[in-house]
Amino acid sequence: MRLVVVGATGAVGTEIMRILEDRPFEIDELIPVASARSAGRKLQFRGAEVVVRELAPEVFDGADVALFDVPDDISLEWASVAAERGATVVDNSAAFRMDPDVPLVVPEINPEAVRDLTKGIIASPNCTMLAMVVPVAALHNAAGLTRIIMSSYQAASGAGKPGGDELLEQTKAVLKDPEAAVRGLARDVIDAGEVFAHPLALNVIPQIGSMRPNGYTGEEIKVGDETRKVLNLPNLPVTATCVRVATMVGHGVSIHAEFERPIDVDEARRILSEAPGVELMDDTSNNVYPTPLQAAGLDPCYVGRIRQDLGDDKALELFSVADNLRKGAALNTVQIAELLQ
Repeated sequence: MRLVVVGATGAVGTEIMRILEDRPFEIDELIPVASARSAGRKLQFRGAEVVVRELAPEVFDGADVALFDVPDDISLEWASVAAERGATVVDNSAAFRMDPDVPLVVPEINPEAVRDLTKGIIASPNCTMLAMVVPVAALHNAAGLTRIIMSSYQAASGAGKPGGDELLEQTKAVLKDPEAAVRGLARDVIDAGEVFAHPLALNVIPQIGSMRPNGYTGEEIKVGDETRKVLNLPNLPVTATCVRVATMVGHGVSIHAEFERPIDVDEARRILSEAPGVELMDDTSNNVYPTPLQAAGLDPCYVGRIRQDLGDDKALELFSVADNLRKGAALNTVQIAELLQ
């Protein structure tokens, strides 16, 4: 297979390269592609040196698959170019996710959707939605999902490298004046920054994405739309509140899920313990439950804090965490490409 990775030097692109290095993915030739600024850089891949090429139409000539991790506008411009030159595109941006002619794929849930290649493009979902939908889909298959209410706790790296860098710089500023932090006055020593609407260090920000007229953010709307598409439940009610928190890697999701029939905790644990892509961590008596640090650098969606809703035997509460750079982005993209081998 001749594989092109567009955005190979970015945060997720770098993670894609690491994952390809480790997985038994048959690659005859790998072409890393980036902007003119990164063109010419030499990267190590499977014991050999590969040179980063500048994004141009000819990089896709003879390619079987092209993995894209670039901003939406770049994907909109270049994914069709790659497809026209014969490559199947797996795109990690939001550009094509809700296009009715482009499948939105989570390999653990709807792998058959990769056969629908009307445009030669396959979309990979939002990182927050992925942390939630993998375990919830397993429960849906058993009990019939009827509603989701969720709140996310999203890491700074979800805003890319600039987001992580901003959190680190703000944290350094706090450490220079720990007295202010102790007295709850860290805001007086932290610059507002440019990535987030408010200082993130020692803080949480209840906004991810632009505000919409209905009071929800773009991220909250995306989570619902993409969940409905992947699960093929066009009328599923999904209510989301997305919050940025002062962690570097790993998105956590608190989930309230309602079902067609009663489902208890023991049944949910059994289902989730057998679900592909899910790792059960649910022993609260020993403080065993998922955290972002636990998930960082690892592949599964970790699930715990499983409880029956106190007022509804058809509803469950659970907490799921996934590395937003791996399963939330790079890994899911590579898994889709593996379906195309």
